[in-house]
Amino acid sequence: MVRVGSRNILFLAFLTASTCLGGSAVAQNDKRSDSPASGSASPTQAPADDEVDPLKRAPSEKQKKQQKRALKTELTKQYKKWLDEDVVWIISDEERAAFKQLSNDEERDQFIEAFWQRRDPTPDTEENEYKEEHYQRIAYANEHFAAGIPGWKSDRGRIYIMYGKADEVESHPSGGTYQRPMEEGGGETSTFPFEQWRYRYLEGIGQEVIIEFVDTCMCGDYHMTMDRSEKDALLYTPNAGLTMWEQMGMASKASRFSGGGLERLGTGPLSSSQSTKQFDRLEQFAKLQAPPPVKFKDLEEIVNTKMIVNLMPFDVRADFVKVTSDTVLVPVTVQMKNRDITFVNKDGVQRGTVNIFGRVTTLTGRVVQTFEDTVQVDIPAELLPRTAENSSVYWKALPLRPGRYKFDVAVKDVNGDRKGSWSRGVVVPDFSDDKLATSTLIVADQMESVPSKNVGTGSFVIGTTKVRPRVAPSNGKPATFKKDKDQKLNFWMQVYNLGVDEKTHKPSATFEYQITNVATKKSVVQKMESTDQMSNVGEQVTLQKTIAAANLQPGVYKIEIKVNDNISKQTADPSATFAVE
Repeated sequence: MVRVGSRNILFLAFLTASTCLGGSAVAQNDKRSDSPASGSASPTQAPADDEVDPLKRAPSEKQKKQQKRALKTELTKQYKKWLDEDVVWIISDEERAAFKQLSNDEERDQFIEAFWQRRDPTPDTEENEYKEEHYQRIAYANEHFAAGIPGWKSDRGRIYIMYGKADEVESHPSGGTYQRPMEEGGGETSTFPFEQWRYRYLEGIGQEVIIEFVDTCMCGDYHMTMDRSEKDALLYTPNAGLTMWEQMGMASKASRFSGGGLERLGTGPLSSSQSTKQFDRLEQFAKLQAPPPVKFKDLEEIVNTKMIVNLMPFDVRADFVKVTSDTVLVPVTVQMKNRDITFVNKDGVQRGTVNIFGRVTTLTGRVVQTFEDTVQVDIPAELLPRTAENSSVYWKALPLRPGRYKFDVAVKDVNGDRKGSWSRGVVVPDFSDDKLATSTLIVADQMESVPSKNVGTGSFVIGTTKVRPRVAPSNGKPATFKKDKDQKLNFWMQVYNLGVDEKTHKPSATFEYQITNVATKKSVVQKMESTDQMSNVGEQVTLQKTIAAANLQPGVYKIEIKVNDNISKQTADPSATFAVE
């Protein structure tokens, strides 16, 4: 340490003052030398640097360079923030690498503009709904998930920014007593604070995705975990928080730490299935860290760019069937003519192969569902010419919430290398519990009951019935049936939210079926039935009717089903058109 006495301080102050005075004297001498007495003819004099306002003084070249360097640094921070904070969870590795290779700010600005344009669900409008929702998610994450770090940096913030609000959240903000489910070993324990987020579907990851976050530090910093035992606060406490089998003496808690594996849940009734699911959990955890892979990249390119050559025609139909008060089953049917599929001979059988890629997005561009399948059609070689006008049909059922969506479907004829796309806005109806409603009225070429073991599973199966829709062509014409003795016309529909009598606890409604010739306006089929004639009816009724196509003359027809609810006094009259030729 250096100590300075008061004398030394006075001496330093004197030296400083002397130096400043000496500098002023020199400046005054310079002024005198420029006076008229010394031979200068200039009547006015430019003020000295010391007399100019520092704010008005022109910067030197060195200062200009420093300012440019500071401005460049500031702009670099702006782009760095965009890359490492704003879009860190949604930008792909390829896009990140490309952005880092840009050499000037103009290119970076163009890249950022194109980045958002590629994700804009409605490029024809001024607003970019995807971008707006993305920054809203960041703001929400910062407000709700911050814990020593900004909310966007946390695991919950990252998942929320990438996938949006979960369909269901189970929250235990204080931890405490927890009754384990059987798949976790059963029994009672005490936990750290934790949350489970459930998504019905995440693209590239799967359906019924459950993500668990645990706050082991009790500080609000929830981290995503693969190990469901991590939330167990008594995990390392001997003889505490035992599973069902550990309580019964059928297992030892010490075995949790000697068995290996990803989780330390302990032995329970369903322990045998835990080891088989560990790889699934590991795979899911890995997929949640990275952009989901796409199976048919060429078909996704068609969906994204809408640029198609060598167009392949096909038709699409979407129906709506109520599952729960907030879930609607949306069966999507893709139909194409055999003549538009390229067949190749394989062991005496003509085989056509078609790849199908579908995607459902919200108005903000968030992907809700995707599906991709390879469909094969095998026809005996001798029958191929006669079946050219027949259709091949693909079916996929998607569970969705009520709301507006955008459906995109792309197909590829593998053998012929033809491609096609279809895009439509679709409104999934809200089957609320207080209003009479109906499912789509489906006109089907096949309708039959399925065995009890196949209820609710398999293509074209809705509940207990297999219903294969006949898809109308995209040119506006109705679905067509052949006037053939073996051809059946089938009609399927469900009615929801019928009123129930308070005394009998039964509904009271009538259903009138009417088929009208569109050209002549004459009714050709008319029939009525009521709930009194039906057995085991409640608030929901399924209507099924079949007639022979041979009984109708060639022409275009309209089927209308009028529903009259005698209790709620509500009506519904869905209709559909079809043609017989």
